[in-house]
Amino acid sequence: MASNYLAKGLKRSALTVALGLCFAGGVQAQSTTGGINGSAPAGSTVTVTNNSGFTRTVTVDANGRFNINNLPVGNYTVTSGSEKREVVVTVGSSAAASFGGAATTLGTVTVTGTTIAPIDTTTLDTRSVVTAQQLQRLPLARSAEAIALLAPGAVNGAAGFFGGLVSFGGSGVSENAYYVNGYFTGEPVSNLGGFTLPYQAIEQQETFLGGYSAKYGRSDGGVINQIGKRGTNDWHFGGQVTYTPKSLRGKPEDVYFPNISLPSGYTYQNTTQPGTLYQRGKDNVTWSHSYTAYASGPIIKDRLFFFALGEWNRSETTTTPTALASAPRLTDNTTKNPKLYGKLDWSITDNHFLEYTYLSDKSDRTGEYYAYTFSDGSIGSKLSVVPDPFYQKNEFNILKYTGYLTDTLTLSALYGESTLHKRQINPSILPGVPLLGGVSNQNPAITGGTPITNNQSGAVGINAKDKSKGTRVDLEWVLGRHTLTAGIDNIKFEAFNEGQDQLVDRWIYGRTTGNIVPGHVGSPASPSNPNGYYAYKLIFKTATSMSLDQKAYYLEDRWQITDNFLLSLGIRNDKFVNRNNVGEAYLDAKNQWAPRIGFSWDVNGDSSMKVFGNAGRYFLALPNNVAIRGASASTFTREYFTYTGIAADGTPTGLTPVPRTDGGSGPYSSNGEYGLPVDVKAFAPSDLKNMYQDEYILGMEKMLTSDWMLGAKLTHRSLKSAVDDFCDPYALMDAAGLTPVDFQNGKFIATNAGGTRMEVAYCYMFNPGGANTYSFANVDGSNNPTGTRTDMKISSAQLGFDQGVKRTYTALDLYLERPWDGKWEARIDYTFSKSRGNTEGQVKSEFGQTNISKTQDWDAAALMRYSYGYLANDRRHQLKMRGSYAITDEWLASANIRIVSGAPISCLGYFNPGNINENDPAADPVGYGSSYHTCFGQVATPGSQRTPWTKTIDLGLTYRPAYFDKKLSVAVAVRNVTNDRKTTQVDVTSETAPYTVSNTYLLPIAQQAPRTVQFSVSYDW
Repeated sequence: MASNYLAKGLKRSALTVALGLCFAGGVQAQSTTGGINGSAPAGSTVTVTNNSGFTRTVTVDANGRFNINNLPVGNYTVTSGSEKREVVVTVGSSAAASFGGAATTLGTVTVTGTTIAPIDTTTLDTRSVVTAQQLQRLPLARSAEAIALLAPGAVNGAAGFFGGLVSFGGSGVSENAYYVNGYFTGEPVSNLGGFTLPYQAIEQQETFLGGYSAKYGRSDGGVINQIGKRGTNDWHFGGQVTYTPKSLRGKPEDVYFPNISLPSGYTYQNTTQPGTLYQRGKDNVTWSHSYTAYASGPIIKDRLFFFALGEWNRSETTTTPTALASAPRLTDNTTKNPKLYGKLDWSITDNHFLEYTYLSDKSDRTGEYYAYTFSDGSIGSKLSVVPDPFYQKNEFNILKYTGYLTDTLTLSALYGESTLHKRQINPSILPGVPLLGGVSNQNPAITGGTPITNNQSGAVGINAKDKSKGTRVDLEWVLGRHTLTAGIDNIKFEAFNEGQDQLVDRWIYGRTTGNIVPGHVGSPASPSNPNGYYAYKLIFKTATSMSLDQKAYYLEDRWQITDNFLLSLGIRNDKFVNRNNVGEAYLDAKNQWAPRIGFSWDVNGDSSMKVFGNAGRYFLALPNNVAIRGASASTFTREYFTYTGIAADGTPTGLTPVPRTDGGSGPYSSNGEYGLPVDVKAFAPSDLKNMYQDEYILGMEKMLTSDWMLGAKLTHRSLKSAVDDFCDPYALMDAAGLTPVDFQNGKFIATNAGGTRMEVAYCYMFNPGGANTYSFANVDGSNNPTGTRTDMKISSAQLGFDQGVKRTYTALDLYLERPWDGKWEARIDYTFSKSRGNTEGQVKSEFGQTNISKTQDWDAAALMRYSYGYLANDRRHQLKMRGSYAITDEWLASANIRIVSGAPISCLGYFNPGNINENDPAADPVGYGSSYHTCFGQVATPGSQRTPWTKTIDLGLTYRPAYFDKKLSVAVAVRNVTNDRKTTQVDVTSETAPYTVSNTYLLPIAQQAPRTVQFSVSYDW
């Protein structure tokens, strides 16, 4: 029964708590529904209805309680006898409505905008929810990621490479999940980002920060879950136009080469560049506009409804070249991004419902090059060559059924499909004309001293297709104080022709009198060619196919032990199978058990204070990207020839193969990429484990007054397993007790103490910090496979690593919120956090390495020495403030302010902690150059330096004239009002050669986005 405190709080809309950004939300990550709960006289009936024909009636249990789950989000009327309540159901939450007894003093709950009861004690996780009404009020950028950044602890990814993506709780930007209307919409190959709804189609966006139940998984970071709008019995139509002019954009500043004081013995690579101009800010401009139109209403009143919306975005960006460009030219790109969204809702009966969603997202980028004089910044005429165009179209079809089989038994089933087409082929590529390289090395006896060239501008392209098919079934049974849920959660991704394809021949000219590739390709020199002129034909094709099959089943019990204490116990079993282009599994991970436990304690029994907590394990699969140049076949060969002539298009003629010295013939590949099927047992150990993380959360929420809520939360995350590639075959052979005796087709031939010969590949997938069983194919004396294998279990320590994988995130989140009451709202979030370890995750932000789970970090032990420190997504302090205020009945002002401490800066140099001469081989033990965690003769602990703090102030002003019944809206949003341009990421590679400092070391590669002014006009009828 509700207390007088709650009754008082619900009497006036000012005392309800706005739906936005609640600290503890529902247990339904990736869900599209919410619920209604409350009390009423035992044995009575409660009916809930909405304006989309939905009606459901339940009987109140013997304890006087009712709980109705799996309700579509939106406004509801709740009726018991002659009493009515108006509530708003939000995704993953349960709205409160009580009747009878002391609760009769409540009267009708007034809903202003979108509000909910003060504290939802039925939910255990941590998340934020933003509604369509809040999106109209706040001056946000029009993206799912901008909405997600409102959540506590959410930060931008590395601005120079992943600035458009989000890191949650210290995780990498590839560890998130995207959903639209319950179906996964993440990027299917690398999982970097995802596909989202048109901005005006968003009904609610739920951003999960952690703690979700056993129903869901496949994310170590966060979840961006969008629910689209739907039709009702009322007809609506409208549209919006936005315009962001370049004339009001903040002026970018010029960027200069760094000029730092170097330690003794170190000099810049180019001693004339420090302090000089690197890139002009002038002419680096962007402008954009968008058009949106929608219509919705009933096809059959109370039964069949539609909602349809189209959004057309266009942006144009001009970029000036840098001082390092070999051929300076200005780039002008135009991107068109139309999106379509459609929704059908069919109330078959009062207890059976069917939903269909269609989503289309297309991106079409084209561009032009203009001549550019770097010395004075003058722009010349348009060039004949163009930047690589990019075309991408993604379509989703989603079907969902919900059946209320009885008052206590609910079945929901979802099926979805997606198709993605990607194409990046430069129209400047001339069919049948080769791409040439090294033309200055052409034999002058043939060319007369003037190299023979052509107008070919490129050679490779992308023409890929990706598909997904997913099924989800959930069965919920309310059994007394237990709500039991069981289900399956399956999705399969298939990729076709992903990677690069070579479209024309490539010929590269060279000259040497020695062996071209010592030990493999001999010398081109001969009496008729004493200077050793040669050419080689390069073939580079990585386009291939692969698949990822993810299956899971779960069981969960939400047990209301007492009226005030809810316990959730769950277990989830995930299975991930990765297959290569011939369908052979290279990772088959079964029985990945993920336990989840959570609780919610309604301390006072009146929803005025809640203490909650949860603990869980979360597994993450390897995305399909891993197969490219890994588990699937690829070609990277060079075939060397001498020549006696050169055709007019630059193709060498009169070819004679340069003899091989290793007994082979034809093309040569240094790493065995001949387009042949990959030995997957050699690529990935049979006992390879997927990435997983443990998480612990403890929090509280308390109503300080009837207007203000205070929240606090402690979070600790610990990465327990990671996957990466290891590329030090000498260390592997030493650990395995093998001796190399030969090298063939990119693999070493080695023998063990018993004389058995076997192949050793150059790179293997492994679990850093763990132990894996490596499988070596046995060969005979002629290096032909015998069909047998030798397996050896080897630990990371045996490979030379002095520490295992480490990544922890510890945070304290505090927030204070006053909800929207029709006049004003405010929220303040402060997060103190530390993200430390030696592994960022599946990517490497320091230089934008997107080769998922195949970064350079764990390639060799020397690269990981001194690597422990603060990780790329660590932000020690975050302060976020936002609010809106109705100046009059027609005018509304809003603000969104973010103050964030700087990002860690690493330094990568030659291996010299202070006692090594960088000219000695010991300073580059694995041949990676400036890639070690030492700089200028000392250890460079990641995070010992940081970028500056940043401050971003966004302001908005909206006018809704009463003359048009407030259906017309004219608004302006100014983002980064003060035009702060602090550096957010720098170049961290310190050297180009021993004691030779890169001129771009510490060069800003990203800054805060300049001020923009966006005008918008919308009409909603």
